[in-house]
Amino acid sequence: MSENKKILINGYAHVSFQPEKSFTASEMFERSETYYNWLNSRRSIRMFSDKPVSKSVIENLIRTASTAPSGAHKQPWTFCAISNPEMKSKIRAAAEEEEKESYNHRMSERWKKDLEPLGTDMHKPFLETAPWLIVAFKKVYELDEEGVKHNNYYVNESVGIACGFLISAIHNAGLVTLTHTPSPMNFLTSLLGRPAYEKPFILFPVGYAAEEVFVPDIQRKALEGISCFFE
Repeated sequence: MSENKKILINGYAHVSFQPEKSFTASEMFERSETYYNWLNSRRSIRMFSDKPVSKSVIENLIRTASTAPSGAHKQPWTFCAISNPEMKSKIRAAAEEEEKESYNHRMSERWKKDLEPLGTDMHKPFLETAPWLIVAFKKVYELDEEGVKHNNYYVNESVGIACGFLISAIHNAGLVTLTHTPSPMNFLTSLLGRPAYEKPFILFPVGYAAEEVFVPDIQRKALEGISCFFE
């Protein structure tokens, strides 16, 4: 393998990049279709097994999420992974308190009607059953060692992409997850001792699916419903 070339741009080092491999048109189509079919088999799961998952696997999932692109390469995220049963119980209690308020007072009747096919309610047992919870925090800004504030850019977009990478990595590991967003989620900042400039973005229960799992019999939109082409 040839050594990477290095140049300076604006006084900063840049190294040469070569794609791993070039594919023929037919190989490219086959790979894209295989990847689609594989990822299309992913589902949001609310029925978890309590079977343990190695911490080393969770570390790799977070490493994978951290490869996502971000505004000005600021990487404005923190992923908190929780396996401690006591902490998971506290998170469930606080989340269900917010969910109860949402279902009883915050959500419109139309919103609750739209949720009916998914079978959701204010009870979130998966927050204790799943062996791990991963909470993605977004860093709206950061403080350096002197306490000086440094802005981050395109924070929601960056963290959203990283969470997409995380979901794909979880599926690739043979595990399941759910995007859980109790609103508001500020209780996670205090429970997990995060600084004020970190805001909870999405909570992911992570683990194996339960022995018997049922998911809503729903369909994804067809390509024609989600895209347009100008050729």
